[in-house]
Amino acid sequence: MVSLSMEVKQVHKLNGDGKLKGFVDVAIADLVMIRGLRIIDGKNGLFVGMPRRQGTDGQWYPTVLPLNEEVKNQLNEMVLEAYQGQ
Repeated sequence: MVSLSMEVKQVHKLNGDGKLKGFVDVAIADLVMIRGLRIIDGKNGLFVGMPRRQGTDGQWYPTVLPLNEEVKNQLNEMVLEAYQGQ
């Protein structure tokens, strides 16, 4: 298991009935801040969407990518736990 020091720095909950429920900012090892992880209510429940930006072609591209499943799962679990605890 990959062990990274990650900490949720801020949770921004959104009001309303849309699928987007909020944003979360995460610090990794007190060296890097990732802003704008999205909490989305999908057909199978809440999930974490990585930050993304729209290209000149109109398509959306992720700006942060976990490079393995362990890191992705660790990040998802921590972010959803912080969101649901607020």
